[in-house]
Amino acid sequence: MENKVALITGAASGIGRATALLFARNGALTCIADRSADGLHETLEMVQQFHSDAIAIQTDISSRSEVEAMVRRAADRFGRLEIACNNAGIEGEQSLTAECSEENWHRVININLRGTWLCMKYEIREMLKNGGGTIVNISSIAGLLGFPGIVPYVSSKHGINGMTKTAALEYAGQGIRVNSICPGAIQTPMIDRFVGGQTEERENLIGMHPMGRVGNPEEVAEAVLWLCSDKSSFVTGQSLVVDGGYTIR
Repeated sequence: MENKVALITGAASGIGRATALLFARNGALTCIADRSADGLHETLEMVQQFHSDAIAIQTDISSRSEVEAMVRRAADRFGRLEIACNNAGIEGEQSLTAECSEENWHRVININLRGTWLCMKYEIREMLKNGGGTIVNISSIAGLLGFPGIVPYVSSKHGINGMTKTAALEYAGQGIRVNSICPGAIQTPMIDRFVGGQTEERENLIGMHPMGRVGNPEEVAEAVLWLCSDKSSFVTGQSLVVDGGYTIR
């Protein structure tokens, strides 16, 4: 990863922050993005311990103009873009399919699915200028399975896996690899919101994972690092599951 230019969205906390730190420790020139200014600033300070020239770009990935500007700024700052981890996303409100509001549906799809597509759109254009690159989209085991009560989230994550495979086919011959990662329950602010601080809900969630625990953001970040490195040079179009055995029950 030494001196590779990497862009990570959703970097204010959780998997995005862990990925940014791991990339920086491995020598990447790191650009981080998120819509949360406070969290983004905290991550930047942590990343700059490894690379003082890292930059932070406050971005709402549901905005085409902001995504375009984010990618342009990253490329302008370092002269190229070689790696991208599209991690930003939300879980939305919980409700049964017939009771899901249009507002909730559109918000989740607009950020998770359309936002990831917008990121890929401009990242790929930039990578093609320099002979290729690698993209990792953060999906979920909800992109492989059904989960009651979160139909927009499940739909968006299934869509991300589909986009990943399609883009991988389209650009494999032009030096761009595109993969996704499907984490199980990972100790992030999203999981805290999902269980609502209820001990019983958390224990139930842990019990669904054969390894008997939820994962750590750093464990997902290690998978991102591998997929973005030359060590996975013959891997594209794949959805790598990091779930403590959840999907093999």
